[in-house]
Amino acid sequence: MTVHLLKGNDETLLSKAVTDTVASLVGSGDAGLLVEELTEENYRNDDDSFAIARLVDAAQTLPFLTDRRIVVGRHLGRFSKSADVEPLLEYLRAPLETTDLVLVWEKGLQPRQDRLPAIPKPLNETIKQTNATVVDAGIPSGRNASAWLDRQLKSSAVRFDGAAAAMIAEHLGEQRSRVIGLISTLEAVHGPGVALGVADVEPFLGEGGDVPPWELTDAIDSGNIASALDKLGRMMGAGGRHPLQIMATLQTHYLRMLRLDGAPISGEKQAAELLGMKGSTFPAKKALAQSRRLGRDGVRSAVSLIATADRDLRGETAWPPELVIEVLVARLANLR
Repeated sequence: MTVHLLKGNDETLLSKAVTDTVASLVGSGDAGLLVEELTEENYRNDDDSFAIARLVDAAQTLPFLTDRRIVVGRHLGRFSKSADVEPLLEYLRAPLETTDLVLVWEKGLQPRQDRLPAIPKPLNETIKQTNATVVDAGIPSGRNASAWLDRQLKSSAVRFDGAAAAMIAEHLGEQRSRVIGLISTLEAVHGPGVALGVADVEPFLGEGGDVPPWELTDAIDSGNIASALDKLGRMMGAGGRHPLQIMATLQTHYLRMLRLDGAPISGEKQAAELLGMKGSTFPAKKALAQSRRLGRDGVRSAVSLIATADRDLRGETAWPPELVIEVLVARLANLR
């Protein structure tokens, strides 16, 4: 009997972790006889509510024609309250010796959960007591995310030169998990041990991945219109952001500059205090530097452009919202 808890902030990596874990448990056995996977639909009762009892029933079922069973519980994010998981806790205190249980903490689908809730504390504690295998299939945050991507490239069967690796990192942006599929494709096409450059990789990259908002504002601040429009397109395309969401980012960015314009401050710490920022003062430093580059007239012109575009997004023009925000970004970058 084994218990596995799989969790993570990336659906692609979590799905791969489920596949790998189940394959490892099946080994040379017959998956058709060994594995029972319960998805969200299996947890519905006759009154159309969700109950984890269906998973527990499956885990307590004796094997047939095999010496054990592998039960996979998907979409467990639906059960975020302690009362929801009580039947599972009771099972884990006395699990069936012939069941390998795989618990997948992921979002529900119908309706789709906007965010993944935290695992209930009693479930976490019980998992620890059972000596379960816990797999975090997520991508680290901050600088560790870049290190994670670099490890995936270096551990692949093909070899990437520096330029190719840099291009992949830039192109994938925030959607780093796409590197798993990219590497699999390149390994299948070129074979193990082959050294790949930009020309070898570029045809397989697909659409540019989402980028964080600061990449858009940095491109605008630098005056690089082409780069700013590229970042904008990726945020709306792969990132799925609505122009009004991007407008909120731009408003915050330039209103910071407006508050700093003419203020009696001498450095980034005072700028951060004036803006009410806690933690890193780097955003305040960037806002202060850009405010001084643009000058009072430039900052006020930017705020005026944003105000006009905001009204246009809300119906004062017949332009599509995407066009309104594209023109705004180009005009803001041109101020630099």
